Amino acid sequence: MSDLNAESLELHRFYGGKIATALSIPLNNQHDLSLAYTPGVAAVCQAVAADKEAARTHTIKGRTIAVVSDGSAVLGLGNIGSVAALPVMEGKCALFKKFAGVDAFPICLDTQDTEEIIKTVKYLAPVFGGINLEDIAAPRCFTIERRLQMELDIPVMHDDQHGTAAVVLAALINALKLRGSDRSDIKVVISGAGAAGNAIARLLFGYGVKNIIACDRQGAIYVGRPDLDKEKADLATFTNLGKQKGALAEVLVGADVFIGVSSAGLLTREMVRTMAPKSLVFALANPVPEIMPDEAKAAGAFIVASGRSDFPNQINNVLIFPGVFRGALDNKVRQISDERLVKAAENLAALVSVPRVDRILPEPFTPGIAAAVAAAIK
Repeated sequence: MSDLNAESLELHRFYGGKIATALSIPLNNQHDLSLAYTPGVAAVCQAVAADKEAARTHTIKGRTIAVVSDGSAVLGLGNIGSVAALPVMEGKCALFKKFAGVDAFPICLDTQDTEEIIKTVKYLAPVFGGINLEDIAAPRCFTIERRLQMELDIPVMHDDQHGTAAVVLAALINALKLRGSDRSDIKVVISGAGAAGNAIARLLFGYGVKNIIACDRQGAIYVGRPDLDKEKADLATFTNLGKQKGALAEVLVGADVFIGVSSAGLLTREMVRTMAPKSLVFALANPVPEIMPDEAKAAGAFIVASGRSDFPNQINNVLIFPGVFRGALDNKVRQISDERLVKAAENLAALVSVPRVDRILPEPFTPGIAAAVAAAIK
């Protein structure tokens, strides 16, 4: 890992980051200049003034996404601030371009005040065709996303929530095929009840997984637990209906599926051994998972997935978010609903025609991923 870190640092230093602007029109002579700028550009301004929809066809708005962060929940690094978040947001923009042909620009805001973030994004929104919220801590992220979805006329998605949930669902669809289980018969335990854990629970429940228990640092979440905030209290209304109490290790006994979006090292071999036969372990904490994949396999897990690229079955949002926004831009979709995300997950899972225990999702460079996902967002 130290060699990879050193190589990454040198790569970024050498190139000065990962993205750059580029011209989309010829600009080689005086005539080109008169079309691109004055006097010709005035006609474009007048066309947009007469019909704001013309901005989608005559400017970058129709193909450009803002990747917005406040730096409060970056990877597994935590609250490192807006400037330190920039390399991740640049990377996100590079992935948009590479995998879906979508232009994107990083917006790292030097505030973690909810109202200031909402106000600033609204001021910036006229330039963009969509807003990808990124690495904003819970519970603030829930309010910011909801408000912007209500107050803007372009799609807004917090990828840490919904992108994660959709790719987890895609992985689960193929893993259940291999296991021979029906979604309505399984017990799923989610470790982590922040942005990702909350969205995963909601999407799985909407898909037909009914026995879900979410855990935070204090253990299982259930109706009536006195310390729950609003988001966790809402989560409790459709999960853990049996009000099972106790720590993660206790509620994991007999579970069919573990989904970790929490912290490194929380899951032990002994805990995996208490799960149901042919257990599915998705340990997604990044960069160090709840349990290393080889340890989970050694403990008897049937299928193991992680967020890492150096083990089989990488569950990575890059499989989802480029195609989601590609579809939203192409089809002028204002709301990226759970129904659309379920369809996107099904389309993604279907790209693996013959799933294997070591291949439940396509690799990121598999041709056609963004197109398949985009086809669901219409």
